[in-house]
Amino acid sequence: MGIGTIVALLIIGLVAGFIARALVPGKDSMSVVQTLVLGLVGSFVGGLLGYLLFGKDASEGAFQPSGLIGAIIGSVIALLVYNAVTGRKHSRRGVRV
Repeated sequence: MGIGTIVALLIIGLVAGFIARALVPGKDSMSVVQTLVLGLVGSFVGGLLGYLLFGKDASEGAFQPSGLIGAIIGSVIALLVYNAVTGRKHSRRGVRV
């Protein structure tokens, strides 16, 4: 993996994270770094989904990054899962348990 690939992953991750935050309703108070991590996680979730659904690039294995569309889809899934997991930690009155 060269420096160009790493820079491309970072840029795609950042863009995918911002788009996912715009698509998922609700307030997501995330920093730029957290949005970048969301996009990077989403890229690998998208790569896994592409591998499982289409068998694309099976020689690279299940743990692989995806392109922009896959990264956006994966980021939306990752953000929904994150919101569901962290939302369960609040009581009905909104007080953290």
